[in-house]
Amino acid sequence: MSDLTMGRSVSSGRLSVLRDVLGWLEQGEGVWLCTIVQTWGSSPRPEGSWLAVSSSGMWSGSVSGGCLEEDLLRRAAEGGLLTPELIDYGITESDQHQFQLPCGGRIRLLVEPLEGERSAGHVAALVDALEQRSPVCRRVSVAGEVELEQAPFGGRFHVHFDGAELQHLLQPECRLLFIGAGEVARYAAEFASAADFDVTLCEPREAFAAGWSHANIPLVRRLPDDLIAERFSDAWSGILALAHDPRVDDMGLLAALQSDAFYVGAMGSKKTSAARRERLASLGVDEASLQRLKAPIGVSIPSKTPAEIAISIVADLIAERHRLRQTSPAL
Repeated sequence: MSDLTMGRSVSSGRLSVLRDVLGWLEQGEGVWLCTIVQTWGSSPRPEGSWLAVSSSGMWSGSVSGGCLEEDLLRRAAEGGLLTPELIDYGITESDQHQFQLPCGGRIRLLVEPLEGERSAGHVAALVDALEQRSPVCRRVSVAGEVELEQAPFGGRFHVHFDGAELQHLLQPECRLLFIGAGEVARYAAEFASAADFDVTLCEPREAFAAGWSHANIPLVRRLPDDLIAERFSDAWSGILALAHDPRVDDMGLLAALQSDAFYVGAMGSKKTSAARRERLASLGVDEASLQRLKAPIGVSIPSKTPAEIAISIVADLIAERHRLRQTSPAL
């Protein structure tokens, strides 16, 4: 089968921010990378969240609902910073009113100025590590020293800041493979991308691939088992069978259930799901592996339309990602 790919995967999250930063640096711009290093009380974004601002006023990422971004963009427009600096928001009542922080909330940011070949090399190495699915730890001192070191697959996701140095453990993005083009896949891809998943759509069937009209969502013409073996078999991968065609879905599920994927699911009714389990068992899948299969897929809501079904699917993916971050190799 030909390996035709329309576009790239739909990417979001930290890797997207890093790619933007690298592009700006390679164009000769300066960049201010803002990292949430500590929070107290209610916070609109978790520790480790990034906002990057270029010297020309472009931005990527988020550290709040918009109130802090406006102030950071203003600071950048006025000349930014020449050395790393800690910036606190929400310390006083006037801060909380001005920046509309949640009641009692406080955020501490480490703002790093990046420029030149050295910074570009550091960011390029970080992008390369995450694209190669290798966890890394980024160490940044308030004095301006930056180091990048390989991180173990054990250990939990964390951001540690002791007042002098930030240790930021970064893991590959959760990558999703949707098998089968259709309206549910379209909405699920859009919603999952907005929730910071990296999404690829696989469709080996000629008629469905030829009729796919959503250019913003890439479609890969490959057999799903081959694609899973090559790119979607690690602990940061999720595989979802959405084709409604046993010839395609079962092929992908057989490979997925032998992988380390954190999520394996299939769309269908309870009756369809029971028949699927029987087929997979007859093909040699053991009971322990079948227990990993989420089918019917999604959280239990009265979903009927494609968009509603997609919402239930992505909600379940988000919940599983949070469970994974709390209990297994750092994500």
